[in-house]
Amino acid sequence: MRVFVRTVSELCITVGTLIVLFVVYVLFWTGVKADSEMNDQIDQLHQQWSKGAVHPTAAASRGAGKAAPTPAPEPGPYTYGRPFAIMYVPRLGFTWNKPVLEGTGTDVLKKGLAHYARTARLGQEGNFAVAGHRRTYGDPFKDFPKLRAGDAVVLTDGTTWFTYRIDKGPYKTVPSDVEVIDPVPRKSGYTRPGRYLTLTTCDPEWGHSHRLIVWAHLDSTQPVEAGEPKALRR
Repeated sequence: MRVFVRTVSELCITVGTLIVLFVVYVLFWTGVKADSEMNDQIDQLHQQWSKGAVHPTAAASRGAGKAAPTPAPEPGPYTYGRPFAIMYVPRLGFTWNKPVLEGTGTDVLKKGLAHYARTARLGQEGNFAVAGHRRTYGDPFKDFPKLRAGDAVVLTDGTTWFTYRIDKGPYKTVPSDVEVIDPVPRKSGYTRPGRYLTLTTCDPEWGHSHRLIVWAHLDSTQPVEAGEPKALRR
């Protein structure tokens, strides 16, 4: 009997140790690796941009201020798994910045934010839709519920700053509700084609039974050489 009790106790200790190690891996190590990976992606973009290697997005839309963006040339396709822009969200912190990569595969989401390939390019007419993890892999959208109407979401492709303003959200829905990334999302309140941004993440914080959505419109653009947009100035 004593041998049995001791064996069970040892098994419980072993299982408990494995659970603790798994929690440490999920909460800490994946975050460390993801932060390093995201920093590498951002460094890669800065190196490309410093050499003049900029992806042809809507860089031609260079109207400063609140003037309607001018039509941009048709861009070439983004490359799956490669970064093409950096996103800043002041509401999530003035040090918050994440790379945006093409595609929404699990391998891509481990490296930063992921652009839904079937949606519009950055700054183009349509819906530029981006997904990000709520928890694990750097927790990029951990504070997603803090986003409010009027908040700025700023992106750059190395030549142009794009400032979007949130109009609605966070809106809770189910994963099968794919209409949220339509060119004119029906539940967004938009009624006509425009230059929109959709951000998506999982809900609840440690689950994936639902999705949280915010929708924004392109408010202004300006060339990078003009300095940071007002939304990023403290």
